[in-house]
Amino acid sequence: MNIQFPFPAFTLLCVFIAFIQSTFSEEKGDQKIWTDPVVAAKERPDFSLQGEYTGELDGKKTGVQAASLDHGKFLVLTYQGGLPGAGWTGGALKSEVMTDTALRGLAKNLERIERRSPTLGKKAPEGALVLFAGKPNPAIKGEVKDGLLWAGSETLVPVGDFHMHLEFRLPFKPCRRPSSQDRGNSGVYIFNNYEIQVLDSFALDLNSHNNAIRLESLNTQWCGSFYKVKLPDVPMTFPPLTWQTYDFDFTAPRFDSQGKKTANARATVWQNGVMIHHDVELKKGTGAGAKRPEKARGTITFQGHGNPTAFRNIWLVEKKGGPNPG
Repeated sequence: MNIQFPFPAFTLLCVFIAFIQSTFSEEKGDQKIWTDPVVAAKERPDFSLQGEYTGELDGKKTGVQAASLDHGKFLVLTYQGGLPGAGWTGGALKSEVMTDTALRGLAKNLERIERRSPTLGKKAPEGALVLFAGKPNPAIKGEVKDGLLWAGSETLVPVGDFHMHLEFRLPFKPCRRPSSQDRGNSGVYIFNNYEIQVLDSFALDLNSHNNAIRLESLNTQWCGSFYKVKLPDVPMTFPPLTWQTYDFDFTAPRFDSQGKKTANARATVWQNGVMIHHDVELKKGTGAGAKRPEKARGTITFQGHGNPTAFRNIWLVEKKGGPNPG
């Protein structure tokens, strides 16, 4: 039997490919990324509406985070007692997707605030190893543009135990699903073993399943987490294009003369001035880092995943009494 199709097979194939591309594009948003808050505010009205709000709702002190989504929608997360690190009593009251009109109505009863990390701009103490201060230097390799260090960089000086300060800024990339790993994805990888995630997970409820969106990944992959190992104790991620801080107190693992590990690595981490991990024991590496041999001394990577995440003001102080070179 000779069946006649109304369209040539090639035309049908082209239509199918176009449909797939359109669907994929919708899933990932409009794909435009902003790295400058001034430009973002001019080109996207929703950028200035998203953010953090505080006040009273139904007679109770409340904190609200609103993150821009694609197609004029916002993911809105309501906290009990205030914002994380500022009155929050734990847990979230509600997570929902709102239109800009609904969010403006909610915001009439609240105050929009822009928080600033208390350690932002913290100066390196005397004797610190300055890894990046706005210009290329022998302590680090990577792309430097507009006075900033961009994701995909790595330090060149091995260290042992240390205190470290750094500042990072996530890009503004509205998309349909804010749980996506394609939103400013980077990470601070210590010794190529232990990663603290850097990601735009603003307004996501890290402590429970978020029924306002379909989760695409485990929440231990969101900002502030030890990647796939432990959630932060407090969800302290600020809105995209806000400068944020990480402060680390890291103790390297110990090994005997035969190379056998005698003590695990430990870390305390502050995000935006609030402790999010307290003396966490890292029994092995995180994610892919768990497959690599642990070491007593190593370098630090600011992981690159194709997202324009910026870093600045990076310095560390190596603690006395730590493991010796070699």
